[in-house]
Amino acid sequence: MDFLPNPESPRSNNSGGSSPNCSPKNLVSVASLSSAAAPAGVASSSSSSSSSSSTSSAAAGAAAPSLSRYESQKRRDWNTFGQYLRNHRPPLSLSQCSSAHVLEFLRYLDQFGKTKIHSHVCPFFGHPNPPAPCPCPLRQAWGSLDALIGRLRAAYEENGGRPETNPFGARAVRLFLREVRDVQSKARGISYEKKKRKKPPPLPHHHHQHQDPPLPPPPGAATA
Repeated sequence: MDFLPNPESPRSNNSGGSSPNCSPKNLVSVASLSSAAAPAGVASSSSSSSSSSSTSSAAAGAAAPSLSRYESQKRRDWNTFGQYLRNHRPPLSLSQCSSAHVLEFLRYLDQFGKTKIHSHVCPFFGHPNPPAPCPCPLRQAWGSLDALIGRLRAAYEENGGRPETNPFGARAVRLFLREVRDVQSKARGISYEKKKRKKPPPLPHHHHQHQDPPLPPPPGAATA
């Protein structure tokens, strides 16, 4: 999930000074002539080496384990945050990153949010299903930010960061996420509290009636 725009691709310089022999048409014709003039033995060895290299690369690709959805998303999030640090003014290294920069990054992501957060003056404040559109802003949902911080916190330590200096686990970040959760819960009329699992009803106890042992026969009774 890339929130930042991709850097501009380098543009070709078409200003004066270029030689007509460097055009793509001329390059194609030179390559075709050189391949046609090459000896048959060289062409066959080149073909065999290219086929063997493609086979080995295909085998290596098949042997490489595919990343899970969580790992792929964590890698994209980490690359996005790294790009944000490089585009920062002044640019920041990972060792210079603090909880203040993490909060700045989270507020920056709000402009790409898709969740409607109603203001206090909006008639749909606290309405989970508003019947009509309103001009309230779109923000990043609390659940998305909370999951993002969890992935970046793990990626920070996987990339050499120490747990005790992890800016994504700082108290200021936890308080910010808690505030976002409370504000969005009231504005959207949605409870983010985890539902407690209902305990299964206790099994009914079967009370067995206590039966007294049979009385012994009276003495002197005739035996059959």
